[in-house]
Amino acid sequence: MRKLIIAAALAAILPAGIAQAEAPKLETDDQKTLYALGVALAGNLTAFDLSPDEVAVVQMGLSDGALGKEPQIDINAQRAKFQQLAQSRQGAAAAKEKEASKEFLAKAEKADGAVKTESGLIYKETKAGDGAVPKATDRVTVHYHGTLTDGTVFDSSKDRGEPATFPLNGVIPCWTEGVQKMKKGGTAQLICPSEIAYGDRGAPPKIKPGATLVFDVELIEIAEGAPPAAGTKPPGHP
Repeated sequence: MRKLIIAAALAAILPAGIAQAEAPKLETDDQKTLYALGVALAGNLTAFDLSPDEVAVVQMGLSDGALGKEPQIDINAQRAKFQQLAQSRQGAAAAKEKEASKEFLAKAEKADGAVKTESGLIYKETKAGDGAVPKATDRVTVHYHGTLTDGTVFDSSKDRGEPATFPLNGVIPCWTEGVQKMKKGGTAQLICPSEIAYGDRGAPPKIKPGATLVFDVELIEIAEGAPPAAGTKPPGHP
């Protein structure tokens, strides 16, 4: 949440009025860097779920701050409301995303071979393994491919060409539960409602608040107390 507050404060120093004027061309390295800066900061504002009209208001503040103009309001009086607004918008966005996922989840749990657990996890074995079953305290090495319900890829060790190693009790609950159902050498699909994934906060900018996630997982190795492979990261982190 601190990042959201900082990002909102930084919004007051970037140029605006762009929506009303002709968009500048991205020809020089400086222009490209400034554009990238804008995109990076916008990613931190995802939780505000801004409409086009609200973006225009933010742009007005960006312009006034960047050009040293006198603010049109008492800025300090509004700073305390950054977090309140973010939380309110985040909750509304999460509720909307959960509602949109209901049909997908209902269909997924009825698929051949799918099993829905008490937590809401929908587990489907796609290839039986013949090795050991991991415990929550084990470290596992996996290949995985993570998508949203519309098929958008948000994270994939397969695309990176390098498996990931991590402690099974150090990831989202959906993984901790689901991978313990697998045997070494097997593959499975884990469908994770937001309650056992990233919840109402999501993992912006790629994973929206309230998002249902789909993982195709291959369990490659199980190790008790072994260190993680260098350069790897837990699944689900864009």
